[in-house]
Amino acid sequence: MPPDRFAIAQVTPYAWEQHHEVNAFVERVSDELCRRGHRVVVVAPSDSRELIRDGRQTVKKLADDPEAVFAEEGCAQVIAVGQSLPFPPTRKGAAVSLPLDVSRTIEELLERATFDFVHVHEPFAPSASSVALRHSRALNVGTFHAPAERVLSTQFARRLVELLFGRLDGRTASFDVTRDLLARFFPGEYEVIAPGADVVERDRPRDGDVEILFCLEEERAALRLFLRALRKLPTDLPWRATVWSRVQALEPTVPLSRALRERVRFCGPGDGSEAHFLGGAHIAVAASSGVSPAPQHLIRALAGGAVPVAARLPVYEEALADGERGLLFEPRDSQTLASQIERLVRNRGLRERLQASGREAGREFTWSATADALEDVYRRVAARRHDADGKPAVRKRLGSRDFIHVDLHMHTDHSPDCATPVDTLLETAKRAGLGAIAVTDHNEVSGALEARERADGIKVIVAEEVKTADQGEVIGLFIEEKIPRGLTLDETIAEIRRQGGLVYVPHPFDRMHSVPDYEHLLTVVEDIDAIEVFNPRVAFSAFNEEAARFAAKYRIVAGAGSDSHVAQGLGSVKIKMRDFDGPEEFLESLRDADIVRKKQSLLYVQALKFIQTKTRQPARKRGNK
Repeated sequence: MPPDRFAIAQVTPYAWEQHHEVNAFVERVSDELCRRGHRVVVVAPSDSRELIRDGRQTVKKLADDPEAVFAEEGCAQVIAVGQSLPFPPTRKGAAVSLPLDVSRTIEELLERATFDFVHVHEPFAPSASSVALRHSRALNVGTFHAPAERVLSTQFARRLVELLFGRLDGRTASFDVTRDLLARFFPGEYEVIAPGADVVERDRPRDGDVEILFCLEEERAALRLFLRALRKLPTDLPWRATVWSRVQALEPTVPLSRALRERVRFCGPGDGSEAHFLGGAHIAVAASSGVSPAPQHLIRALAGGAVPVAARLPVYEEALADGERGLLFEPRDSQTLASQIERLVRNRGLRERLQASGREAGREFTWSATADALEDVYRRVAARRHDADGKPAVRKRLGSRDFIHVDLHMHTDHSPDCATPVDTLLETAKRAGLGAIAVTDHNEVSGALEARERADGIKVIVAEEVKTADQGEVIGLFIEEKIPRGLTLDETIAEIRRQGGLVYVPHPFDRMHSVPDYEHLLTVVEDIDAIEVFNPRVAFSAFNEEAARFAAKYRIVAGAGSDSHVAQGLGSVKIKMRDFDGPEEFLESLRDADIVRKKQSLLYVQALKFIQTKTRQPARKRGNK
């Protein structure tokens, strides 16, 4: 596959049969991306047992054929991952709460298939999108559509949601108001990428009754408001109305007079598509009170030349340019809605002027433009990935070298939280069979310099674990001078580079340590030489797994270290790699290294650290050593 063509999983939280606006977005974008040579898989819950069975069978095939998930070139394959259960219940079908088999199917899919991107839509938990984000091993892009009610409902688990969203490598929003809301509750950079709309062939007569269309994309209460407004219209007004539902034709939910029944028809997909009815409509009404708005319907109305009449919700106001492309009314105000409809029916000039304005704006909303913008996001995110090949010529030179065991993270009594003398560290490292060590004292290089001077038969890499101002810790390998604590992450990296050293990020996702936020790592990911993917001192193995996942998706060289603060911790993890000379050979040797782990009681090692650091004599000033 060309370097700018990607394998992409598009994940929606809504059952595929629901024809939700998010599903419409996923479907049309996937079609556009496939036409451009990308390979796309749509992952969605389903209420169809047949689709679920087919999806599971496809996932099982991946064990023998990693390509089984991809359909023939030019089209996307839909993988149904399980049955959807409404959570919380809404008219449109909210994001699903997931049975165990749904989570397992998504996990197996993302483990067995190789994707460049997992693109999750509305990744609020619990949903298929949030599960995919948790198990993704690829670069992650999240798109947020019009989630006001979902954002507010997540505040009880704000910290958990923040951690989940922290795995996003790119964020997009369908509207400015969505971006602003998300940025307020979950800070980050959200690029606005508007949804598209298909071209609608117009088939509306110039004379005769004015056709009014209401699409049941919103909550049921919006339909009741619309019908109440119709009851308030003058009886001599020349209009007819269609209520269309994606799911099925509906009966009226409020009492209608005989005269009104003669003017209003209820239709479903069997009677024609939404585009068909938009093609014949002069007016399109959106009456949501904000519970479940459908802004894409307004965009489709603009593209189809129907004049929108919409409730004054921020997302609707944005779509209608604050009334320049249609008329507005206060939410739940059926009287004003009726008055706005009457204005348009009676005033052909106003109607035609707004039709022209909306039609012109509708030309901006194309699925091709949406796909262009998403492709640009994918390429910018993918550009952060490191060159997977490194420097083959250097690795070839290392091919004849002997293997040694290396520990890249340890401390001496030059660190304020360690009591291990340099001599004890060196003796213990030899007994543990280590051929090279990196001494990484906190905000100090004197211990590493002393260790290198006293080393006999063991290679010492001079290093320092530097505490930045507020962006966690970073290790500089192969340096000679102390780097002061308290610099920014960028300044610390620049100082490591000035000394010809390598940038090594320790325990990057261990929330028990001082670590850079995910967003901070993304800003410097191209400057990182290696990442610690295994540290035996982390409290939860998931922290190491997350580090390994980050290193893999950005193709960053993986390292490991004991992070020993007591001599007994040395050797709890070793790196088996070719012997090296200098930072360039070290990095290329590490690229092909194996990490060898040894079981060790963290509680035992931590207890020894506490005893040794609390009972030792006051440390001598480093300048006098």
